[in-house]
Amino acid sequence: MGRARPSMQELIGQRRRHGFVGRAAERAAFRQNLDLPPEDERHRFLFHVHGNAGVGKTFLVRELEQVARARGALTAYVDDGVGSLPETMAAISARFARQGHRFKDLDRLLATHRERSHEAESAAAAAPAPASDLQPSAPSAASLTAARASLVGLGLVPGVGAFAGAVDPAQLAHGADRLRAGIGARLRSQEDAQLVLSPERVLTPVLLDELAGVATEAPWLVLVFDTYERTAPFLDGWLHDVMTTDRHGALPANVVVVTAGQRPFDTARWGGLADFVADVPLAPFTAAETRGLLADRGVVAEPVVEEVLRLTGGLPVLVSTLAESRPGDPDDIGDPSATAVERFLKWEQDPVRRAAALACALPRHLDADVFQAAVDCPQTEADALFGWLRGLPFVTDRGNRIQYHDVVRAPMLRLQRLRSPRGWAERHTRLAETFGHWRTEAEAGLDAAEVWADGGCRELRLAQSYHRLCANARTALPLVLRDFVDACDSADGGVFAERWARGLAEAGEDTDTELVRTWGRDLLAALADGGVAAALGLLLNRTGFDERWQARARVARGRALRHAGAYAPALAEFDRAIALDPELARAYRGRGFSHGGLGDHEAGLADLDRADALAPDHAPTVSVRGEYHRILGHYDTALEDLDRGIALDPSHHFAWASRGAVRQLLGQPDEALADLNRALELKPEYPWALIRRARVWRTRGEHGRQLADLDEAVRLYPDGIWGLCERGDALRVAGRPAQALADYDRALALDDGYASAYASRGVCRGALGRPEEALADLDQALALQPDYPWALRQRAELHLERGAHDRALADLDRARALRPDEAPILVCRVRALLGLGRFEEARADLDRALELSSDTERARLAPLEERIAAENTAERRS
Repeated sequence: MGRARPSMQELIGQRRRHGFVGRAAERAAFRQNLDLPPEDERHRFLFHVHGNAGVGKTFLVRELEQVARARGALTAYVDDGVGSLPETMAAISARFARQGHRFKDLDRLLATHRERSHEAESAAAAAPAPASDLQPSAPSAASLTAARASLVGLGLVPGVGAFAGAVDPAQLAHGADRLRAGIGARLRSQEDAQLVLSPERVLTPVLLDELAGVATEAPWLVLVFDTYERTAPFLDGWLHDVMTTDRHGALPANVVVVTAGQRPFDTARWGGLADFVADVPLAPFTAAETRGLLADRGVVAEPVVEEVLRLTGGLPVLVSTLAESRPGDPDDIGDPSATAVERFLKWEQDPVRRAAALACALPRHLDADVFQAAVDCPQTEADALFGWLRGLPFVTDRGNRIQYHDVVRAPMLRLQRLRSPRGWAERHTRLAETFGHWRTEAEAGLDAAEVWADGGCRELRLAQSYHRLCANARTALPLVLRDFVDACDSADGGVFAERWARGLAEAGEDTDTELVRTWGRDLLAALADGGVAAALGLLLNRTGFDERWQARARVARGRALRHAGAYAPALAEFDRAIALDPELARAYRGRGFSHGGLGDHEAGLADLDRADALAPDHAPTVSVRGEYHRILGHYDTALEDLDRGIALDPSHHFAWASRGAVRQLLGQPDEALADLNRALELKPEYPWALIRRARVWRTRGEHGRQLADLDEAVRLYPDGIWGLCERGDALRVAGRPAQALADYDRALALDDGYASAYASRGVCRGALGRPEEALADLDQALALQPDYPWALRQRAELHLERGAHDRALADLDRARALRPDEAPILVCRVRALLGLGRFEEARADLDRALELSSDTERARLAPLEERIAAENTAERRS
């Protein structure tokens, strides 16, 4: 069979390449580089093309791609159609597949990543931040640095600016760490969590293996990353790692990378690699290059060439646009005072095409449906017009979606807005109505959370908002700002809020409306500096929303602060929301969760009671309230709430785990085990439930299972202090003090203010025969938490071993005041009193201890009884 006929896109591309003029030096340098083996010191592994918009970067890198293909290379082209590293790798895989080389392993892993990410996002959107008695760990250094940098920009670091001390950067950083750990715990395995939380670590080695597999089948592999100014935020560090370190594996030496963006490379990252990088700055065409392009299009008359040079300044996109019309006389170019748009379209005589080109500048992006809505012509004409439009030099074709080059679109918009303000408003109104109709269809049957989780719905809503602003900024701005609040309040609010703010900024520029432009610019700056909380703070300070919307915005801001671990500022926001709308259940719920984050569970209960009264049968409200009752020791009430929470949502793992913890505390190990098993069936990788189940195994004497659960909890959450200390205690009791000590050391490295770890380590060091270190640890535990009965008793034990009965008694007096009916404290006090010869007091304490003890424990106290009896007899004889 003969070769298949080329597609329309291939033919258009061939014609463009055949007419490519200019950039001869850049093309020659790239071609010569492919003549050098990778081992040659003159060979460059990376070409970075950069220059201002409209300077012809995309045209050049597309030409370089064809130069490479002519040398037998396999190539992949990626632009800003991708928004993440996984999408980038998917694009590379798709490009190689078109050339007959499928990356099967990578494609399978990418599909798993998409599935697991959706599962995690859905779970995170549905579940509240769970309350627990798990002590917070110290934030990671990376999270703390990022949080502090954000707060400096807002003047919120203690001692800086007008709001000094308002937010603790460590709180925000801890919240970020906790959220990451929470997402990881929702997934099925550690591998799935890693795939969602750090996809580059899992996917990159597979990509490199796939590249290595095809590197032997072609002389070169060329990877082109266009519009790098948009993709560099997530690509640049990754690309640097892949090319300069072996962190992810080996990159074949015959790979050449081409990047193209508006800015030069970051010298802080790439500055030391000048011997391996070819820097390719693009300036506007020289006069010679402009003349060459015009001559190639048959434009050679000197007056015409001079006029083109003057009008374009050598900007390639303008030169190409004017050259396509092949003007033969300066008069064909038009009056020098004419607008840029007239220069772009002057030689297009067909008024229908001219009108279509202008109308299609109005939407920010076009596909066939949007084209039809913008041009409003019969379908039979639309197909032909759309095909013509896609071939224009200033149109970027991204497959199913095209867009105008900014250099051309901006003057087209100005022309239409200034020439006919009413027509401008009418056309944008029509487009807003069209997108609104499509949005209504897309959102049918979805609740609010599902709408914001659906990418198509979000895009339609954003397009509708943009056109509303363009049609009438004054009336649309309040509506769009309300949408911004909803964007912030969605499951991935930071990403969506940034899209809305950017849409505002673009509408402000396109309509030359300073108010809208300022809103967009300032919201983008606030999001960059302090995230959603800062942007909503700006919004609330400037807008005159009615009280209902102010309350919603306050709730959204409180939620963002709470998720970041800034509980005190979150409380203030929920307080304001409740003052504005006393019937807003979400505000009470958020305030209740924030009180829990601060450890004030009594106040949290009051708020959750009110939330339940306003919005009954909300499962997370009821279940978290049950957990608060558990923490406060209200076990019967806790069981009532948790029973109800499970009835409302039997799939909520948190409620099962909390009820299991209550039943364990009530001395019902079998029932507790059943609940905790169910929680772990629903979410197998659930550290909190594993630790609670380990406590049940301990009460049943099944120490092997106890350690197995604790090992798994630490594996899932290696930085979880509670899990480390629980495992340390289990190892210590099992007679493995050296391993226990390692867990305590790890816990204190994570949080040097965790009193429980100091106390446990002190006991462990005492068992290892290191009494001085043991005493120092127990002193530190009690300095951090003076009312800590267990640590007081353990320090008293050390004092007794050293013969310091008076010091021991002082600690035991404090412990007994805190826990008057705890038998181990009373027994230890008996020993101290005996050492001081205070036999009557010792007899009273022992009698009380015997009342509180089981038969087995009473048998163990027999020696003390005998000693007191003997001392009393001796005293009587004397």
